[in-house]
Amino acid sequence: MTAHVDLVADVGEGFGAYRMADDAGLLDLVTSANIACGFHAGDPVIMDQTVRACHERGVAVGAHPGFHDLAGFGRRAVELSAAEIRAETLYQLGALDGFARAHGTRLRHVTPHGRLGNLCVTDAAYANGVLDAVEAFDPTLPVVTQSGELSRLARERGFPVAITCIADRAYNADGSLVDRRREGAVIHDANAMVERVLRMVIDRTVVTIDGVEVEMDFDTVLIHGDNPASLGLARRIRDELIAQGVTLAPLATVLAARGEGP
Repeated sequence: MTAHVDLVADVGEGFGAYRMADDAGLLDLVTSANIACGFHAGDPVIMDQTVRACHERGVAVGAHPGFHDLAGFGRRAVELSAAEIRAETLYQLGALDGFARAHGTRLRHVTPHGRLGNLCVTDAAYANGVLDAVEAFDPTLPVVTQSGELSRLARERGFPVAITCIADRAYNADGSLVDRRREGAVIHDANAMVERVLRMVIDRTVVTIDGVEVEMDFDTVLIHGDNPASLGLARRIRDELIAQGVTLAPLATVLAARGEGP
């Protein structure tokens, strides 16, 4: 059976006059986008422009809610109650949905950003807080995450779930990402990233930071959009996947091909 995968980029992560990467170029290559919702990055104008650019290109719009931490780009832990996690996530979903509706589209998935996303993988309280927000907003909205608490609880609660492979991050044996503070957690070699992505998508395996090959099933490939090399990397990964016969498609198509989804 032909492999199907959703090629995704994190976009809309500038703020005011500041821009992180070539969002327009990335959106010409990907099938879905994770759009910052104003807490870890983004602002109303950037959100509006990014949603419009997605809609013009037929790129599926995904919400990328994070901690309210502009200075730390959402990569610092914030201690929140369950009610606060739900409210802050729901607030961000609603904000991005307003722009989606204005441009004649809608949200197609949700994936927590940065430290919030990592905590959701290991901490059931954070995972359930995010799921409570998604349930209140739209329980048919697919949840995109790594293997862990969020994926487990989402399935238990009946949400569509997609597992993402991240091109430039090292993995632990349990499917979680290696802490950024550990040497080797972030991969900088483009050739190594492309090789890893092909292995993860086609062979459904990943070599962990400790050198052990483990099986993992992925639905999306994530390109981080917060550095100047993102565009070239996205183009290489896209070209290599297509050359290997992989079908690139928005998440709804990928989940349907697997017999899943809303």
